[in-house]
Amino acid sequence: MGDLLLVRHGETEWSLSGQHTSWTDLPLTQRGEEQAKSLAPLLAGRTFALTLTSPRHRAIRTAELAGLTDLVIEPDLHEWDYGPYEGVATRDIHRTDPDWCLWTDGVPAGPPEHPGESPDEVAARADRVLARVAPALAEGDVILVAHGHFLRVLTARRLGLSAAEGRLFQLGTGTVSRLSTEHGWPVISQWNSTGTSEAAHRPAPAAA
Repeated sequence: MGDLLLVRHGETEWSLSGQHTSWTDLPLTQRGEEQAKSLAPLLAGRTFALTLTSPRHRAIRTAELAGLTDLVIEPDLHEWDYGPYEGVATRDIHRTDPDWCLWTDGVPAGPPEHPGESPDEVAARADRVLARVAPALAEGDVILVAHGHFLRVLTARRLGLSAAEGRLFQLGTGTVSRLSTEHGWPVISQWNSTGTSEAAHRPAPAAA
């Protein structure tokens, strides 16, 4: 059984400001590009049975700068659909709804093209991705390049937890994490690894 590696894309202007970013296809900042390039040494020399990336430019660009090849676009790897909360930071939502929590409440209904998603709907997408990569994991390592909230839900589902438990796994921009197995059970064996020093890697706000 191979390892499942998770790469969160590099910094964007909205990940830096804490604004929820799903379908808005922002480019990486200069620092985000540097973060992505710095991941290359962490991934060099590894062979992947499957390399999947979100369709968003910020994820594809991160994968390219990190030196990944044979990229396959996986639509289900897109970020949580935030509906009307797209571009809005949690601190601003809390001004009118102080008890709101993405992990348990999801988001209000949005327009037809971006209706928003509940935690269960995001979990269903994560489960589909996990089902897709299962045969490849039997052959070797698999790497996913995607987004913070979605990868946190996917991690929870891989560990047999509910989507809401994704809140436990803070995930910075431009990082590599690794899910392995121990005695047949999925485990976290590496989390939030960067190609830069800890002093140079500022934690990103929660929403991205």
